[in-house]
Amino acid sequence: MTATPPRLQGIFSPVLTPFGADYQPDAQRFVRHCRWLLDQDVGLAVFGTNSEANSLSVAERQRLLDALLEAGLPPERMMPGTGACALPDAIELTRRAVQAGCGGVLMLPPFYYKGVSDEGLFRAFAAVIDAVADERLRIYLYHIPPVSGVPIPLSLIERLRKSFGNTIAGVKDSGGDWKHTSAMLERFQPQGFDVFAGSENFLLANMRGGGAGCITATGNVNPSAIVHLYKTWRQADADEQQKKLDAQRAAFAQFPMIPAMKAAIALKTGRKDWAHVRPPLVDLDAQQQQALAQSLDAVGFVMPNAQQLA
Repeated sequence: MTATPPRLQGIFSPVLTPFGADYQPDAQRFVRHCRWLLDQDVGLAVFGTNSEANSLSVAERQRLLDALLEAGLPPERMMPGTGACALPDAIELTRRAVQAGCGGVLMLPPFYYKGVSDEGLFRAFAAVIDAVADERLRIYLYHIPPVSGVPIPLSLIERLRKSFGNTIAGVKDSGGDWKHTSAMLERFQPQGFDVFAGSENFLLANMRGGGAGCITATGNVNPSAIVHLYKTWRQADADEQQKKLDAQRAAFAQFPMIPAMKAAIALKTGRKDWAHVRPPLVDLDAQQQQALAQSLDAVGFVMPNAQQLA
């Protein structure tokens, strides 16, 4: 009998992918970063937007996942991004994640063609589910229309849930519209469909609405403070914690988010190669790096045990 995957809850981060000067992924640093996150109770949404996943090949994603498994990191704490424009790629990545025992997969809709119908999106998700054909599969839909240009409407979630039940396990809502998140919480969370906010800016509101946690970029660099709010959101100081998280997020958001987070790790570890991103993204220049450092100092930003990432 196949074991039912545990229900994923809490804080997850779309793990940054370290690159060398040759733009090749550095698996050893990737493993260290993932272990550092797990040590602070952050789950691994590897191959998400902030992982530069859509700049990685299928083979590169699989090699990095294998590196994590070979290092003994727990697959049940992983939610790899397996969405792709090409259906065979999405099937291959999803099948590999399920076979590895990952707790779930985070799945973008096919995003190149815009204005596609709900029927087309339904068929895309259904085709992956039917091809993988494994009752352990748990899909967390990835709603990020500001980037993908392809929203996942409530009506589609309802149809997928009706057809596939708990295989459609939840959603990461990175739409930036709290009303939309609130609607999903009200409509689907009571059915066991877990709603993750796409940023810690909405963490407290999401928890008060019955949500499951958040999957957030800055979990890469500010994990302990975000986890602390998740664990203590019922306490009297929760609103003050949220304000502090918002200020720290804003310090990063003045710059392109992925290069800024990598620059912060380079600053805190002394490893300049942490600043590398893969084109078409561009590293922060020296002036931007200095401005970022000043902004982070102004909001009291720290990275505990950052030398583990060096």
